[in-house]
Amino acid sequence: MSETDTDTADEGPFAEQQRLFKLLSQDTRHLVIQELLGHPAHLMSLAELEYMTGKSQAAIKDQLETLIDAGILSQYTYEPSEGKRDFPSQFYGFTEQGVEILHDYKYLRGIPVARALYENTRKTEKIERHESAPRPELPEAVAEALEFDEPDLDAVDVGLTSDSSHG
Repeated sequence: MSETDTDTADEGPFAEQQRLFKLLSQDTRHLVIQELLGHPAHLMSLAELEYMTGKSQAAIKDQLETLIDAGILSQYTYEPSEGKRDFPSQFYGFTEQGVEILHDYKYLRGIPVARALYENTRKTEKIERHESAPRPELPEAVAEALEFDEPDLDAVDVGLTSDSSHG
């Protein structure tokens, strides 16, 4: 079997699914995705990601680049904050392609849990400042895909009841 035969065999009907699964399941990338899903604006600064994931900025940057190259994330700039000391101007968030992939792989179902975890995490003053910083708008299709009905969280007691309804 030649090298090209092996390459062709690797590109079977499930090759793309395997590639995406590997892309989404790497530890740091998975944490970044979960934190972005849980963030109220679904846009986070590098400092927020560092704090919430417990990973170094260098490790996060490497994985952000991988997710950006794969079309799952994009870097969004809030120009009025550029050059301002207290507020970040660069944020990371999902693309339309990214939310489609996350939908296909059932990640969006976890938004209520990710939000509850995010909201119940103690944050430093700096991270709270970053969290409340003005940020750019996500594309409408992305924002809509990431919406969920927050009042349902209270009704189901964050899913801890034995009889939860999915309305």
